[in-house]
Amino acid sequence: MNDKTSTSEHFSIVKNLLRWTLIIIPVAIAIGSMVALFLWLLSAAIHFRFKNPWLLYLLPLAGVAIHFIYKLAGGSAEKGNNLIIDEIHQPGGGVPKRMAPIVLLTTIVTHLFGGSAGREGTAVQIGGSIAQAFGNWFKLNPADTRIVLIAGIAAGFGAVFGTPITGAIFAMEVLTIGRIQYNALLPCLMASIIGDVTVAAWGIHHTAYHIDVFATVPRWYATYTSFDFLLLAKIIIASAAFGLASYLFAYMVHGIKLFFVKHIPKPWLIPVFGGLIIIGLTTLLGKPDYLSLGIDPEHAGAITIPSAFNTGGADTWSWLWKTIYTTVTLATGFKGGEVTPLFYIGATLGNTLSTLMDAPVSLFAALGFIAVFAGATNTPLACTFMGIELFGGQYALFFAVACFTAYFFSGHSGIYNAQRIGVPKIGSRFSDAATLGEAGSRRQGYVRKKLEKYRIKK
Repeated sequence: MNDKTSTSEHFSIVKNLLRWTLIIIPVAIAIGSMVALFLWLLSAAIHFRFKNPWLLYLLPLAGVAIHFIYKLAGGSAEKGNNLIIDEIHQPGGGVPKRMAPIVLLTTIVTHLFGGSAGREGTAVQIGGSIAQAFGNWFKLNPADTRIVLIAGIAAGFGAVFGTPITGAIFAMEVLTIGRIQYNALLPCLMASIIGDVTVAAWGIHHTAYHIDVFATVPRWYATYTSFDFLLLAKIIIASAAFGLASYLFAYMVHGIKLFFVKHIPKPWLIPVFGGLIIIGLTTLLGKPDYLSLGIDPEHAGAITIPSAFNTGGADTWSWLWKTIYTTVTLATGFKGGEVTPLFYIGATLGNTLSTLMDAPVSLFAALGFIAVFAGATNTPLACTFMGIELFGGQYALFFAVACFTAYFFSGHSGIYNAQRIGVPKIGSRFSDAATLGEAGSRRQGYVRKKLEKYRIKK
């Protein structure tokens, strides 16, 4: 390569970088501002329900309202995150502008009346909807629209959790299992950072977590003679359990949805049954700990994500109860996200496993926090960075082990049916499956055939 060619290439790089900077800045500021509004409204709604617990008994009616909002005005927006992933892979009708306000409203309604859901799905849909609108206004070609949509995911995710590096990597990693969209690297990083800074500028603060310091944990540069291999073995075993918890969550949320669609002829009745189940479970357990996000305590001694980082901060089966609450909520038509409930499930499961395995509580809660999320979304790299951003880099080795192990043990399952399978996991029979939804259908067929053979033999 001669000097002239090299100079021309670097000029093109600078030109492209400036172009994307000018495009991404207004997109990310708009997304960050909308996410800030969403987080403020969400906090207000949750605390209002704290003071008015009777609102839970209106959850079935809230579900009916959400159903008709989407039926009358939602259109394709009801597909949520899967629509954005589909549009990135195969552009079609685009992501509608109405997706952002509708999902914001319906998520607030879900939490106001006690539904067990998260907030990531809402932030990602806000990001995708606003990014699509700017793409249309800027008259971007299909290839650039695809990149700006990925950047919209990054901005929404980074802004809602205050993890800009994670947001950028998540957006590039979540689209296709085994492949990362490196052509969107700089736009995603810029969008995620700007989105996060914008939320902070609006005065919105995120929950802080920490791992207690303990002498038995070596730094990443420790020598083999001082490395705690017993602790590492415990982490690997626990991480396999985290992956199985991810699989259970994904299986239940899809399975419950199919069950209700198959057995309830009136679609508007599905959220009614979902709301009644949540009310019944809360009455049975006698505490509201598994409603909503599970971050702020509703009463003294409540089980929350922060409490799971302390000894005795979770019950043995807290993770399972939260799994049931959230899968029922989302599968019956309520809106929100899955990620914060996955944090809750992982942290409380980590708390339980730390007791069983005589391991550091806060470390295992943190590992579960990120690893269950990694398995459910098939994004082990993003979740490793999330651990570093939230808990510190000195435990990076353990974060990677936990996320990678959970990723494999979750199998070809996940919360996003539209997620493509680029590189199958080890020795998979799903090597020619296009999406996780297709892999799930094939898995159900495989299980059905096995059961039929069993019945015939019997």
